[in-house]
Order: sequence, then C-alpha cells, then structure tokens
Amino acid sequence: MSTHQPPMPQAPAAAPDWQAAPGGSYPGYTSPIPVVRTHLGHALASEWTKIRSVRSTMWTLGVFVLLVVGIGLMAGALVEANSDSASLSGENPLSFGFFGLLLGSICIITLGVLTTASEYGTGMIRTTMTACPSRARVLAAKSIVFFAVAFAFTLVTSGFVAMVQASMLENSGARTPTGEDWLKATVGISLYIALLGLLSLLIGSVIRHSAGAITIMIGVVLAPLVLALFMVSESLDKLREWLFEYSIPNQLSVFYANSLTESGPSGWDPLWIMAGVTAAVYAGAYALLRSRDV
Repeated sequence: MSTHQPPMPQAPAAAPDWQAAPGGSYPGYTSPIPVVRTHLGHALASEWTKIRSVRSTMWTLGVFVLLVVGIGLMAGALVEANSDSASLSGENPLSFGFFGLLLGSICIITLGVLTTASEYGTGMIRTTMTACPSRARVLAAKSIVFFAVAFAFTLVTSGFVAMVQASMLENSGARTPTGEDWLKATVGISLYIALLGLLSLLIGSVIRHSAGAITIMIGVVLAPLVLALFMVSESLDKLREWLFEYSIPNQLSVFYANSLTESGPSGWDPLWIMAGVTAAVYAGAYALLRSRDV
C-alpha cells in the first residue's frame, strides 16, 4: 500500500511589479500621496480655512459691521436732525463715523486674540505645529490672513458709512470732504484698525489665554483716556496731556482731523506709531514662539 502524500505547498504568488517612487527608500511601493515641498502658500490656505470656518469669525465680524454701520448712520441722522448750517460750518461730515469704529474696534481686537489664543486653549496648536513645523511660517500666515480680513471688512464698512454720511450732510452746511479726507477716513482708518487687531493677535500669541489677552487689549485702548480724565492735579498736567495725545481713541480721531488735543500726533502719525509698536511686539512674539514649547 502506498502512503498518503500531503499536498505540495503552492509557490507564493509573485509580488506585483510596483515601481518605487523616485528617490524613495522603499523599493516595491509607490505612495499615492504626492510629496511636495511646503511653502508659505500652504500655511496661508490652512489659516484661511480656519478663520472662515470657525463661528467666532462670523459673530465678531457681524457685530463689528452692525456697530460701525448702525452707530455711524445713527450719528449722522441725529446731527442732520438737530444741527443747522451755522453749527456745522466747516465741519468734516465724515468725522461722525468715529463713534461706530471706536466701539467696533473691540470686535477686531477680540477676533485677533482668538485667532491665536483659542488654539492654545483647545490644544489645536499642537496639530498646527505638527503640520507646519516652521513656527515663523505659522505666525506669518496667521498675521497675513487676519490683517487682510480685518482691513477688508473695515474698509468696506467705513467707506459705506462715509458715503452715506457725506450725502446726508452735504446740504447741512458741512464742508465738502477733500481727497485726503476720504483717504484717511477709509484706507487710513482701516489700516490702523487692522494693525490694532494684529497687535491683539500677537498679544494672544504671547499670553496664550483668550480672556487675559482680550482684557489687556481693552485696557490698552480705554485705560489711558479714562485715567487722564481723572487726573485733576496740576502736577500731573504733563502726564495727563501725554495720555490724551497718545490714547488710541485720540489717534483714531486724528484720521478725521478732529483730535482731542492741539498737540501730539497729527496727519498720518498714528499709523506709523501703531506700525512701529506692532513690529516690536511681532519680534517679541516670534522670539517667544521659538523658545517656548507648545
């Protein structure tokens, strides 16, 4: 009798004839994901996706538009209804947009802080830094995207309010705005508020706490003017005058040729001051971002 022979094992199937990716270190496998060198454009696309998809952007910018347009048009209507040609003689009709922009700037400050500090609060900053290890690129992308959004929204809303106010008050004795008046009341004020928001973004990166950074920035905006109002002693005259001159509300009013004081910043000076302060804080925020863990 013949013994039972076990079946012979089949030869293993030939491996598929894959081609290695160019320069790949694992022959026989091709990654379906294209490998490209990342650059600032990728970081900008990522930050743009984040800022337009979170609810805080919609709410803060929505309230900003409501405040600037609502208060601006209300101020223009009240002035038109309660003033005559003598009281408005020589007055810049665009200057009444100041009130809405002063309150609306708090919304831009809030959004600037949340752009950076909220990621530290949720822990998403670790994902951001893993996807883009270059911290300089991350900070630059956040700054560029936020500045562009803040500038665009401020320019559109301030320009709309300025045009409506000019048409409302053109027959009320107010002077016709010059080209420089229009430029400062739209582009100039928009650049200043966008820089103020960028400063808030950098403070948020330094503090890494949303509530703390927002409190600091609101204090920076309002505290100097409030303190100056209560400095009644003659020995504090110089300090009071300096606080009035360089307070942010006064610098905003300079763009409408309606400064609270007869000295201090004038023309385009507030814009250069804010740009210098923001650049200095940017350097400090970048140094801290590189030296601290996330």
